[in-house]
Amino acid sequence: MTKQREAMAKVCFVDMPFGRKTDPHSGADIDFDQIYQQGIEPAVVRAGLRCIRGDREQTGGIIHKAMFARLLLSEFVIADLTTANANVFYELGVRHAARPYTTIPVFATIGGLPFDLSMIRAIPYELENGRLTQAAAEALGRAIRERIDRALKGPVAEDSPLFQLFDRFPGIEISHELTDVFMDRIRASEEFEDRLAEALDRAPAGRALERVKALQRDLGDLKTLDKEVLIRLYLTYRDLSAWDEMVALYGDLPAALQEAPMTRQQLALALNRRNAPGDRRRAVRILEELLKQQGESAETCGLLGRIYKDRYKAAKAADDPRAPAMLDQAIRAYTRGFECEPADYYPGINAITLLLQKGTQEAQQEAERLTPLVSFAVARRGGAASGDYWDLATVLELAMVGRDYTAAAEALPRVLEAATAGWMPETTAANLELIRDLRRQKEDTAALEEAISALRARARQLPSTPST
Repeated sequence: MTKQREAMAKVCFVDMPFGRKTDPHSGADIDFDQIYQQGIEPAVVRAGLRCIRGDREQTGGIIHKAMFARLLLSEFVIADLTTANANVFYELGVRHAARPYTTIPVFATIGGLPFDLSMIRAIPYELENGRLTQAAAEALGRAIRERIDRALKGPVAEDSPLFQLFDRFPGIEISHELTDVFMDRIRASEEFEDRLAEALDRAPAGRALERVKALQRDLGDLKTLDKEVLIRLYLTYRDLSAWDEMVALYGDLPAALQEAPMTRQQLALALNRRNAPGDRRRAVRILEELLKQQGESAETCGLLGRIYKDRYKAAKAADDPRAPAMLDQAIRAYTRGFECEPADYYPGINAITLLLQKGTQEAQQEAERLTPLVSFAVARRGGAASGDYWDLATVLELAMVGRDYTAAAEALPRVLEAATAGWMPETTAANLELIRDLRRQKEDTAALEEAISALRARARQLPSTPST
């Protein structure tokens, strides 16, 4: 394991007594250092994780701060409950209150566990004269490896009694950046991000994807790496419009990250863009499951609307009689997304565009109702003065919807400048095409044609795969 990869690896913090301790119940003299060195640490390292024990924490700060940071933020914690050490039990309680899973209790069979811990799936190990035999060390190591592998590959299973007993128990979310004990990880993640940026900015034309895939190969087993590194890699494939690679990477993510709403939303986006047989049905299923589990959000509803919009466009091009139904589904999804989070203009502007496409008097009235609300939402984000691509793209689309071609001409250069990935101006161009197609039989669409052409030219200049 290279030094940089080790810094990016998930951490397993081992919470246990140090040195030799006497068990108060049996009187056995137990060598905890030997248990750690021969039973626990080798198993954790072989699983691809970074193993840290409390007494070996390298920090110049307060030891209790470092210990609590590890308990709260480490992806895995092994807690040795042998001798019923009060400190270990207290720290186990802190961990159970903070994290729903990946806490692995172990204990020597010289004594049982207290009643309150009887529900916990702890790993027992055998001692002879206070030490692990080779066979016992191997058995303990196998059990630890199995528990870690199961957690990495999924499905995720809660092991905290608090999360098991109470629905929607919140736990504790703290950024790694708030504690100095994870500074090495932060630095390693930043270095990896710099390497990704270099691959995108300096690779010869058409070679950025190969460079990024080479970086991924260098990472080895992805399931053991810091989630921030994996998310950045995942989104880099999105920015390259590398939908095959993005879908494949999702399958290699650890189970907990696969279940995160953001990664599932982005998987649905990738499936819709790739559009292989069955992809869009799978994408809809993912988003509908998210809506059931998490409730309505602008992001999930907006992605669902995008799928129905793409299906509508394909059906319309093929003269499929189902096209109007798909248009209605897209409008409903986008409108739901905007109404549940009115500050998020993205689903709102798409709802307006499709309502105009529908063309009925009722649809026109609904578009007129939504337009000032969406305009207000994007204005609060900075409007034409914003530096964000989607803010500026929405200003451009609203100007085109309102036939304010002067404002559109002013916004277009800013939109082109703010784009950082080819799929972004491609998306905006496709939205403007809907407006152009609606008007081209009745009015001059030169301003729309010019904007669409400029957006597509910009998309060709940005990092993307040949498929875009």
